[in-house]
Amino acid sequence: MTRTTVQTRRLGAHGPDVSALGLGCMGLSFGFGPAEDHARAVAFLRGAFDRGVTFFDTAEAYGPFTNEALLGEALAPFRREVIIATKFGFRDGKTQNGVDSRPERIRQVAEESLLRLRTDVIDLFYQHRVDPDVPMEEVAGAVKELVWEGKVRHFGLSEAGALSIRKAHEEHPVSVVQSEYSLWWREPEREILPLLRELEIGFVPFSPLGKGFLTGRIDAQARFGEGDFRSVVPRFSAEAVAANQGLVSRLEAIAEAHGATPAQIALAWLLARERWIVPIPGTRNPARLDENMAALDIVLTPEDVARIDGALDAIDVVGKRYPDHLESLVGR
Repeated sequence: MTRTTVQTRRLGAHGPDVSALGLGCMGLSFGFGPAEDHARAVAFLRGAFDRGVTFFDTAEAYGPFTNEALLGEALAPFRREVIIATKFGFRDGKTQNGVDSRPERIRQVAEESLLRLRTDVIDLFYQHRVDPDVPMEEVAGAVKELVWEGKVRHFGLSEAGALSIRKAHEEHPVSVVQSEYSLWWREPEREILPLLRELEIGFVPFSPLGKGFLTGRIDAQARFGEGDFRSVVPRFSAEAVAANQGLVSRLEAIAEAHGATPAQIALAWLLARERWIVPIPGTRNPARLDENMAALDIVLTPEDVARIDGALDAIDVVGKRYPDHLESLVGR
């Protein structure tokens, strides 16, 4: 397959240059049911590179550990041509064990991630969730040491609140912030996006398709299998899905007017917000990946964006995006 070249974006003033759409890789190993067959997953990731993707997102917690190892193997033939983001911040790499961003743990994760990723440098190292027991200055200081040593290139934060971002940035420049952001979760518009604009920090929306809901392929009859975390997410209860169908119906009408799919409009809407925004939709399906990449060809004008905003603002989304025990970990 001849490799496709796609448009690129700079993640903020000091972040890396990456493909304008990245790939969230968690679902290949974790969170959406059984892990993908290993050989198919390797082939899929290499196919994503052939389709122009140069930005791949993983974490030690995905698996745990197996997703990093998968990317390390799959991306090894073209390691210098891609940007790999990974994360630290959970005790023993397991989300159920709670957060742990002690400096010694950050260093341990970095050393182990380097081995699993088969690389000598981590391009982008995120704190996965803010640890209330470790001052942000200490977290940023620990990553700063890794940058000085050449083991990390860029520092990022995931689902952090505005105050945490400011504190970290004062100790060591934060290149990128990652948080959920989509047409059905617009909370970052209140405080986070204005702050990132001020500090010239790049933004990476995860779940830009609402964990699949904005594709229009999930209805109230949908059932999620064992290992699919959507089975415990309040927003994916049958009642919430039914209540939120109005959002999808309006999105489908907008997509039809543009000769596009709802997923493509949802991604194009994000791409039109700011030049320093790079969504990372996740999939393990080559056809869905092709569909997502085609969103790069859709150019929404400010008027288009305003019409989409107006059409969807009237919809009140029903249901929390996380169960209570996880909701407490975001926005600190």
